[in-house]
This record gives sequence, C-alpha cells and structure tokens, in this order.
Amino acid sequence: MTLFQYSHSVASSRQINVSFEFFPPVSDEANDRLWAAVERLQLLGPRFVSVTYGAGGSTRKRTLETVKRLVSETDLDVAAHLTCVDASKNEVDAVVRDLYQAGVRRFVALRGDPSSGIGGRYSPREDGYGNGAELVAGLKAFSDFDITVAAYPEKHPESPDFQLDIDLLKRKVDNGATRAITQFFFDNDVFEAFLERVRKAGIYIPIVPGILPIHHFGKVAGFAEKCGASIPHWLAERFEGLDNDPHTRELVAAAVAAEQVGDLTRRGVSDFHFYTMNRAELPVAVCRLIGIHELQPETGREVAA
Repeated sequence: MTLFQYSHSVASSRQINVSFEFFPPVSDEANDRLWAAVERLQLLGPRFVSVTYGAGGSTRKRTLETVKRLVSETDLDVAAHLTCVDASKNEVDAVVRDLYQAGVRRFVALRGDPSSGIGGRYSPREDGYGNGAELVAGLKAFSDFDITVAAYPEKHPESPDFQLDIDLLKRKVDNGATRAITQFFFDNDVFEAFLERVRKAGIYIPIVPGILPIHHFGKVAGFAEKCGASIPHWLAERFEGLDNDPHTRELVAAAVAAEQVGDLTRRGVSDFHFYTMNRAELPVAVCRLIGIHELQPETGREVAA
C-alpha cells in the first residue's frame, strides 16, 4: 500500500486531529506571512492553535497582541504560551488576567528558556513560579483552564536522567495538565519508547507528537543539537546537497513529515501538533497526504484537490 492509499484509508477509518503553533511576528513582512498562514491553516479545522512566548518573556507584548487578534478576528480556539522565566508570580498572574479578559481559556504552560537562550543557565526567581509544574498549579488556581505542557521524548537537555523528566511530567499532570505536546523528534521508535515510559509511570493524559516539517535542514539540525533532539543519519542523507535548491528541499520535507505522521497513525496516534514556523505550505501538504483537506469558509465543504 502506498502512502497515498494508506492516508485515504486512515482518513476514512480514524479521526485525525491537528493543531498548529505560531510565533509572534517581528516585522511588517513577518506579520503578513503569519496572517497568510493563519488564513490558510484555519481551513484545515485545527483543534486549536497556539502562540509562543519568547525566552525570558522577550515577546510578551507581541504574544499578547497576536493572541488577542486571533481571538477577536478568527473562530479558532487559541492557546497562549506562558513561561515563568525572569518574572514574578504577580507579573505572570497579571498576564493571565489580561488573557482571560480577552477570552483565552487555553494555555501552554512552560518553564521556558532562559533569556540567554537554549543552553543558558536557568535560575528561578524567589518570587516566581519555579518550574512548569508550579505554573500549572497557578493557572488551575485562577480558573479551570485547558492546560498543555511540554514533554521530551529524548530527555530535556538539562535533566540528568529520564526519571527526573518523568517525575516532573507527573507533577504537571497531578497539578491539572490536560495534555502534553512533545519536543520535535524524527525517530518514531524514540516516541514509542517514551510513551511506554510515561504510561508505566501512571501518566495517562494524551501525549501529542510535535511535528516539525524541515524548511531548512541546517537550521533545524543546529536547533536540534541545542535542545537534545537527535538527527537520524538517513534524514541527513535525504537533505544532503539541497541547501541551494529550495524547491526540491520543500518536496523532500513534505514527504519526510508525511511519512513520519503516516507511520505514527499506524501505531495508533491520532493527534498531531505542527510547528509551522509561520508558514502554511508544508503543514498543508502533510495534511493533504494524510487525508485532511481544507474546508471552504462559506460551506464547510472540502476544497477539491
């Protein structure tokens, strides 16, 4: 059975749910690209979309503006990322109140990267939330929010071992987390082994794979090294020599991501979270390949392929 034949059978036999992550734009050009992506990706009927929050809260104002615009100008269910780095509890709680008043009822609660970026030293503030688990508890104390947290199939780069990671995830769940979205990965066996660890630890919330379509292999490889995600040898070979060939690179990227998602559906996964990089083309292509088509805004009917 080919990938295309298989994707059709998956679409007809199992409901596949997708969600999309965006980041706040830094320029007028980036703003236009973001909203063009939103306009197209919303037609895929995502379960929700999320907006990131920069290291150390560096994008706080732009994140709030983007979230509020999504809430007011679209019918999307919007989740706001929230971190506790370099902020007091009062400061974080003020952001939560502002977002609540804007209509936000979903959060992606993260400890967050230090203001120096991934790999920098994290030091919790004495008057702040110390980690993601404490932030989840703070959000639940405010309201019964839908709260997504992070999970790391290949271990958080700062954790000495998997057990500490699993224990922290368990605390997040005990404090009210609804689901976990994973750091991106490219080896599905790694995800399956992680899921087994999680279930053995008595954690039963949905663990949603984070899917990163590869727009530029060199940049992704560099980022993966910082955050502890491995790059399989076969994947590097797929993109070898394509740095200056964006058209072929995009075709390969769509095929790689669709293969990964197709294999995960065969393993029983039905929910996927796409790191879009504020671009619609690759997520749309992958969704097409797994049987999800855009809907016409006026009728709700599928757009013809």
